[in-house]
Amino acid sequence: MSLVTLLPFIVLIGAMFLMTRSAKKKQQQAANMRNDMQPGSGVRTIGGMYATVKEVGDDTVLLDAGPGVELLFAKNAIGAVLTDDEYNRIVHGVEHDLKSDSDVVPDDASSLTDPAETDESADEAAAASDEKSVDLGKDLGKKDTAEEPAAEPADAPTEAAEAKSDDEPKKTDGDTDAK
Repeated sequence: MSLVTLLPFIVLIGAMFLMTRSAKKKQQQAANMRNDMQPGSGVRTIGGMYATVKEVGDDTVLLDAGPGVELLFAKNAIGAVLTDDEYNRIVHGVEHDLKSDSDVVPDDASSLTDPAETDESADEAAAASDEKSVDLGKDLGKKDTAEEPAAEPADAPTEAAEAKSDDEPKKTDGDTDAK
């Protein structure tokens, strides 16, 4: 067999090896995270419940989900061990005071621009709108409203109605030439 024939198989085996290696690495990290749990740590279960670790056994974890609520979970059911700050932020809504050192980002973008720049850009926009106004309520296909004929009587069909009636199939009494 030639090397060209074996190359796809070698690439496939190499890809499978790399994928299984990364999966094993992730499983090992998850197992280490679960084994490093200590009582008092905040955790999130794979079902999305947040609780505090009360006791850690060999294969089980006793969680305190609230006042008087203790739940026994398998260690494999723990999805993530959270830091104290992250647990307090999620469960109790307490923000850590690290944000006081950084700049505060406003909710609207208007305060991010220089007021002098916004006045100038507003003046430019007003001048541009005065130069060329567009009436969006009118049909843009018509060039000038002065050239339009006077209003037709209500009895006369309009061009749009005639075009629509041409597109619709005619109703018959059922007599057709189709076989």
